[in-house]
Amino acid sequence: MAIIEDSIFINGQKLTLQFGKLAQAATSSVFASLGETCVLVTVTVGKENKNLDYFPLNVEYVEKLYAGGRIKGSRWVKREGRPSDEAILRARLIDRSIRPLFHQNYRREVQVVVTLLSVDGINSPEILSLIATSAALTASPIPWNGPISGIRIGYVKNNGDNEGGFLINPTDDEQLYSLLDLVVASTENKVVMIETKADQLPETKIIDGIKIAKKVNREIIEFIKKVAGKITVKKEEIKPEEEDLKLERILLSDFKRNFDHLILIKSQKEFSDEEDLNVFIEEFFQKYGTEYSRETITRVIDKLTKKLIREKILKTKTRLDGRKIDQVREIEIEVSILPRTHGSALFRRGDTQVLSVVTLGAPQLEQLIESPEGEEAKRYLHHYYMPPYSVGEVGRLGWPSRREVGHGALAEKALEVVLPSQSEFPYTIRVVSEVLSSNGSTSMASTCGSSLALMDAGVPIESHVAGVAMGLISKNDNEYLILTDIMGIEDFSGEMDFKIAGTKKGITAIQLDVKNTGLTDQMIEKTFEQAKKARLFILEKMEAVISRPRKEISRFAPKVVVLTPSPEAIGEIIGPGGKTIRNLIAKTQTEINVSDDGKVSITGLDRKKVDEAVKYIENLTKKVEVGEIFEGEVKKIAPFGIFVEYLPGRDGLVHVSKMGMGFVKDPGKYVKVGDRVKVRVIQIDDQGRISLQLLKK
Repeated sequence: MAIIEDSIFINGQKLTLQFGKLAQAATSSVFASLGETCVLVTVTVGKENKNLDYFPLNVEYVEKLYAGGRIKGSRWVKREGRPSDEAILRARLIDRSIRPLFHQNYRREVQVVVTLLSVDGINSPEILSLIATSAALTASPIPWNGPISGIRIGYVKNNGDNEGGFLINPTDDEQLYSLLDLVVASTENKVVMIETKADQLPETKIIDGIKIAKKVNREIIEFIKKVAGKITVKKEEIKPEEEDLKLERILLSDFKRNFDHLILIKSQKEFSDEEDLNVFIEEFFQKYGTEYSRETITRVIDKLTKKLIREKILKTKTRLDGRKIDQVREIEIEVSILPRTHGSALFRRGDTQVLSVVTLGAPQLEQLIESPEGEEAKRYLHHYYMPPYSVGEVGRLGWPSRREVGHGALAEKALEVVLPSQSEFPYTIRVVSEVLSSNGSTSMASTCGSSLALMDAGVPIESHVAGVAMGLISKNDNEYLILTDIMGIEDFSGEMDFKIAGTKKGITAIQLDVKNTGLTDQMIEKTFEQAKKARLFILEKMEAVISRPRKEISRFAPKVVVLTPSPEAIGEIIGPGGKTIRNLIAKTQTEINVSDDGKVSITGLDRKKVDEAVKYIENLTKKVEVGEIFEGEVKKIAPFGIFVEYLPGRDGLVHVSKMGMGFVKDPGKYVKVGDRVKVRVIQIDDQGRISLQLLKK
């Protein structure tokens, strides 16, 4: 294959796609660069498995530390390990963007591997990876209804005014000042994926950003068509499943009662309806024998069940559980349900129940993340767990799945913008959301529960954050229903899972997945309108239970104080060979750490001991001036005078001539070690030594 290469500019950065040079054994491959950030995307097609009831797509995002000129910091292990959370999230972003556009009957294994080869610290690799993946699929024989493109949109206010400007594919430095991190993947006309973090922006701003993203994406799609069109490749054909069509007719005509029962069961629980499905299949075998395999019958029943659910909702405009289209399920909330944790909340919406628990820790407990882009410290961590029992199943417990990582990251993103600054609240904050029961929208329930738990823990968050998942049932682009607060069956049978979180002021996070060919502008606008109404309703329920953070943190949480002494005082705090700080730690039973930037953090469970350590360090680093008066302790007696500890760890000399007692031959006759005396600073020499005068009591 000849090498084919072409370029286009995006916001002043050169995007280049090159086909045919690297990884020639793969089904298709693209070497792509944006600025000096480079990725290699390979697409490989494997065997077909007709017994699967899903499309076996696997997307891997592989970070190589050499891409940023780095070697792993671990002393013992220098190879890259298991994928980082960031790598998993980038792989999910690509997967969610491309998956809807594969043919629903395609059953050949497809693996997409994105390898980060070079990173320039300016251009984010995920947008480049998404574009390159689209180009590789377009140039492959796989039946895929692309190309698509993805772009990042930022938003910066102008001079503090309400109006501002949108940034197209902002650099990493520009993104630091942005109030919006909006990633949109779209076809020429429809949106297939959205991932957003926003600083409480109104829905109108997000909609404007999406429209700008679609316009830019259309230009990139034309570029992909142009360069990939130079590659001659014949797409695989998917033949209609005649066997399935015949089986569909039999099932619909002879087993309506079974479908009604299956739909009822599915409306009551998210996943496990295996027993009822087996009864259905056994009845079919009794009547029609084994002409069809169990796998085929299962696949067709599932397909028809989802179709019948959609038709029923469209026809009646009523949900399977009797709710109206825009109605939120019943909500129950409790806080402070765990006696020894630092904060806790139980949030239930319908059959979905999530327990969120907050733990507060010292600043040095923050997470250090190592990636090709560099090192990053995280002080706020949100972890999400969904054990098998939450869906009534038996399963393996172990490392969190990709879905769990993604849901935790979404809730983290939703809440991060309302957290206090580190200077205001110098704690490392970890929130764990335990999904106890699942029937749709567990990530948004985690967001609500975690907001409640943070307030219960006394974390001074700006306001509550609530989230809701929206669904879609449609006949076509003009006949559709937007469903508020979807259950599990409405997620599986519907065409989108549109999660929107925010405060009363505006949106903080969005995550959109679709199962159709994408959403129109009108669908998106209607979803935002309906979701805002639901979000405000949920926020009202949350505020009725706890409306503001507790004034004090839990008595079981450590007390943390951070001091910022002058750089020259750090040596005094540490002392020769670390003696001063070690003695203070032992005396106060606290944990004291000095960071590289000169901050001193004191942490302890006994608040009096923490205050004692703080006072000691403040006194130790205090700038003393002539004329100041102190009450101190006599520490040593010498023939020429007495040494008084006027501040913790700081001694001064009272010469015999300054004891106020005339001629003093033996100071020990007048004072003894341990006496408390009042002294005045009378001189500070060039070496910082203090001379004191004894004052009469």
